[in-house]
Amino acid sequence: TNLQFARLDAPLKTILVTSSGPSEGKSTTVANLAITMAQMGTNTILVDSDLRRPVLHSIFNLQRAPGLTNYLAGNVPWKEIVQKTPIENLSLLTCGVLPPNPSELLGSKKMKMLLEELKEKYDMILFDSPPVIAVTDAAVLSTLLDGVVLVASSGSTSREALDRAITLLENVKSHLIGGVLNKIKVESVYGSYHYYYYYHYYG
Repeated sequence: TNLQFARLDAPLKTILVTSSGPSEGKSTTVANLAITMAQMGTNTILVDSDLRRPVLHSIFNLQRAPGLTNYLAGNVPWKEIVQKTPIENLSLLTCGVLPPNPSELLGSKKMKMLLEELKEKYDMILFDSPPVIAVTDAAVLSTLLDGVVLVASSGSTSREALDRAITLLENVKSHLIGGVLNKIKVESVYGSYHYYYYYHYYG
């Protein structure tokens, strides 16, 4: 809902989901976001642009290759490598063969061409990428997209790492939409909400 209202004058169509470091849940977050969008009736494609440790193909139980890198580094038409998922309105463009030069591929003219073609066919295009501090891939790709969502893991992501990730994205003038706080203890959140509701309703 927040994403839908983030930019009313120019709706977000291409969004990158990343994190400051590994194991913070960015891939699960972007997969769930894509499923939610698709279930709302939005024609959605999920692109695995984590060309170092891709996992989206395994989440949806699909083949990793051929995929994005096969298109960017070869002559494979992108329409031939987009795969349907079990979710209606949701397609997946997997990573493909792991390349030696991920950042170069993501910043290439061919990547820009692919983006324009995807915009013609899909209403929402979501990207998974490596952590922004570890490598430059996310920062490079973010400059081509409408916005970035930064995932942080409750209780494990340090403030310093989060600040560093935000700085790196700001340095390349990315549009940071906001963040997702992941791995929260649900019991504590429910308890505080229940107290708030009780207090204000009966007060």
